[in-house]
Amino acid sequence: MHIVFAGGGTAGHINPAIAVAGYLKQINPDCKISFIGTKRGMESRLVPLEGYDFYTIDVAGFQRKLTLKNIGRNISAAYKAVTSSFASKKLLKKLQPDVVVGTGGYVCGPVLRTAAKMGIKTAVHEANAYPGMTIKMLAPLVDCVMIAMEDAVKNVNAKNPPVITGNPIRQSLTAISKSEARKRLGIPEDKKVLLSFGGSLGARAINNAVLTVIEYGLKNKEFIHIHGTGKSGYTDFLTKATELGYTEDNGCVKILEYIDNMDEMMAAADVVISRAGAMSVNELQVCGKPSILIPSPYVAENHQFHNAMSLKRVNAAELIEEKDLNGESLLTAVKELIFDDARLSEMSKAAKDSAITDAHKRIAEIILNLK
Repeated sequence: MHIVFAGGGTAGHINPAIAVAGYLKQINPDCKISFIGTKRGMESRLVPLEGYDFYTIDVAGFQRKLTLKNIGRNISAAYKAVTSSFASKKLLKKLQPDVVVGTGGYVCGPVLRTAAKMGIKTAVHEANAYPGMTIKMLAPLVDCVMIAMEDAVKNVNAKNPPVITGNPIRQSLTAISKSEARKRLGIPEDKKVLLSFGGSLGARAINNAVLTVIEYGLKNKEFIHIHGTGKSGYTDFLTKATELGYTEDNGCVKILEYIDNMDEMMAAADVVISRAGAMSVNELQVCGKPSILIPSPYVAENHQFHNAMSLKRVNAAELIEEKDLNGESLLTAVKELIFDDARLSEMSKAAKDSAITDAHKRIAEIILNLK
């Protein structure tokens, strides 16, 4: 059986595909798996590292804000929309897949549309609570629409009833206990732990607000605070934190550029502050972590807000929109939550109860049954 995954642009589009591909190879070593993406997206780096065959087409998204520069980009995108369909057909004829699976991103559109027209079995997976434009356009064409969050079902006009699968997450996140994680990190069992981050590149609004929380933490030493600044904001953040009294051996605040042991950090935390990308939200659910979510307002369809609301509705998270975010509002939310053990316990249970822990198995089963 030959399965082709199409998707990319961001890690949120490609990592679920890689997770499912790995499970498919585990249960069926003879299964052939290929990926189609673009040269520019993260998939061009991540997929080859996993050892899968990787093919590219040239495609671009349309800009919604009409400026002179964007008009030129949209003309180029329209041209690529035509040429990418021809390229997809040529590539699919060469690969002869049994099933083509889309996981989001611009590349997903022409590949899945072409595959459906060619009579190849097709499926798409939507990671967010509010479906992106590409998934919405493909839903009436493909054989199966897989949905990560129940909230998305009402916003998809699918040929067949959507199937709720969840999002595949890194299995390492559930492989370590809170006690073991704290032992590895040298954190006392009786201390509350706040973990905050804005993604691998960082989020300026979160970094700015977190400085107030760090100032409070340095003065009062009531909890351990670990913050990942992201690559773009590390030096500036460290300078500002140092002005507030931060030193590497202060004992209660730790500042990192990038959190590369997220499994340990997540396990050790009592409260997590983060954006509301699909993967982050699902990891919080599976790990049962109470959270303060700050959705990015700069993403398509405002999907992070809808992701955050899916946890807010079940009392698993607090939500602060970026327009309402400042140091004081964030500090207030932290202080109201981190010392309230009863509420933390309720939120943790709500997060776990809303989690789907076997998404990779569900998706793999659907793919195998499409053939």
